Amino acid sequence: MEAATTIKQMIAGNKIFVPSYQRAYSWETETEKNKSPKQTNVFLSDLDDYNKSSTKTPYYFGHFLFEQKEKTVFGVIDGQQRLTTIVIFLSALFTRLKLIRPLTEDENESFEDIIKQNSNYRFATVDYDNQLFKDYVIEQTKKDKNGLETESAKRIVQAFDFFTLFLADKDENYLSNMLSAIRSASCTTHPVSDESEAIQMFIFQNNRGKKPSNLEIIKAQFMFNVHLYGGEEKESLIDEIKNRFEKIYKSISSIEYRIDEDDVLVYTLRVHFNSLWEANAIDKINKLLSESDPIPFIKSFTRSLAISFEHLTTFFGKDERENIEIHSLVTLGGISVAIPFIIKAYKFGLPTNEICKLCTALESIVLRHRLVGTKAYIESRIGEDYAKFTEQANSIQPIIDRIEFIKSITEWWWAYWNNNEFEKSIQGGMNHSTAKYLLWKYENFLESQGKNGYTPMRYDRIIEPELEHIAPQTENPESGYAEYDEEFKQQYIDCLGNYLLLSKSHNCSVGNNPFTDKRSSYNHLAQQREIHDMTSENKVWTKELITQRKHKIITEFILKTF
Repeated sequence: MEAATTIKQMIAGNKIFVPSYQRAYSWETETEKNKSPKQTNVFLSDLDDYNKSSTKTPYYFGHFLFEQKEKTVFGVIDGQQRLTTIVIFLSALFTRLKLIRPLTEDENESFEDIIKQNSNYRFATVDYDNQLFKDYVIEQTKKDKNGLETESAKRIVQAFDFFTLFLADKDENYLSNMLSAIRSASCTTHPVSDESEAIQMFIFQNNRGKKPSNLEIIKAQFMFNVHLYGGEEKESLIDEIKNRFEKIYKSISSIEYRIDEDDVLVYTLRVHFNSLWEANAIDKINKLLSESDPIPFIKSFTRSLAISFEHLTTFFGKDERENIEIHSLVTLGGISVAIPFIIKAYKFGLPTNEICKLCTALESIVLRHRLVGTKAYIESRIGEDYAKFTEQANSIQPIIDRIEFIKSITEWWWAYWNNNEFEKSIQGGMNHSTAKYLLWKYENFLESQGKNGYTPMRYDRIIEPELEHIAPQTENPESGYAEYDEEFKQQYIDCLGNYLLLSKSHNCSVGNNPFTDKRSSYNHLAQQREIHDMTSENKVWTKELITQRKHKIITEFILKTF
């Protein structure tokens, strides 16, 4: 493999694969034209601009770093996102060209050099996505989108579909020019046979695609330190780290839209060192790696990382789907203080019903902390109980008791989140996502009244939920609302009594309409029917009714629930 080469020459005759301990396909595709382009869109627009230009300078695809496994077998260490995208795009391009006419001898040679010759696939992505990659992108025998178990698999499909749609109306001349531009595009390569050299280069090399995450940097540092200090254990330790990160990246591909991988790195530090105050993962880990023998820490912390991702995959996956208490905490969001407790609960083998109780207690304090808005640290009030929550004393009851204590105590150091402060915080306007969350919970409260065995409605069953102002923010002259005086605008428009949960389409349809028009459409959810009942005699939405409804939501539901 030459240092300065072309894309065709780099791939031709070789087998290039993405090692499974590396990140899977992470480039995203934006399909809506009014939104900011993602990495795949930029890749295509850059190529398209080059293809339309009159320049004679070859297109440049950047630098690729490889670990050479055999004479013609290379694992891509840096540049896998670009290389995967190139292969996806070329497969779509060859397919479109074949629909117009048979490939020329030169084009067929390029196909065999870059894509596939007989049963010899030139490029392979990570193991757990590779069959999908072959079936959907290369062979195109899979036409449906069923069974896409990872986010990386979904991205592969999205990218291929995006390129296919883009090329669908392109003529033979355009396709031929684009193929010529790509196969002759220049790039630089650095293949190494020493894995430690490849890892070291990755640590210091500036990545042109997505910036490496802290987790990726830590993985590379761990492997490099094992190469330096692993001694007789080196090979087995490297294999162990690779195996653990293969599982970690598979977990990430399943839950990455639910939680950030670098946040999980911090949460794992808090579990590993049993402290809620761990914050800067890079600094902490670098300090530990600088000690005389970093190997024991590398072994134990890599295992802790794998365990965290394994448990969070269950938490955000199967358990969140099957347990409303977990779904409720996840829906609330902003639960960074809660996650270390959750990881511990799974790690200690607590039954699901106990984890659900823990989620409900944590949900209460997270919500209070958010709404009260104090600068006081909740971590300092529950940190001691967190530290005492160990495998030997794995009862969640002390944590639940502490949270109940915080909710009722009046002593100043503890009283920031007590019932009085909480009630004050929910009188006026609030963040719309929090208001939607509360109204979803309120909807289940209303629906459950007098119904034994009621199954709560999940938040994700509401189609694009939005927050409706019953009395609109902008006055309608033919309103059916109270007079829009200063008091009404300052104290009544933005409060729980005037908020209503609607689907996006419903909210758009009612807009700034008169109250009678809105009222006639309020017939889907229990809280909408509640408005009907409150205005059955006088179809005017008044200050008194807003106050009455706000008082009911707060006293009968929120204060008794949270």
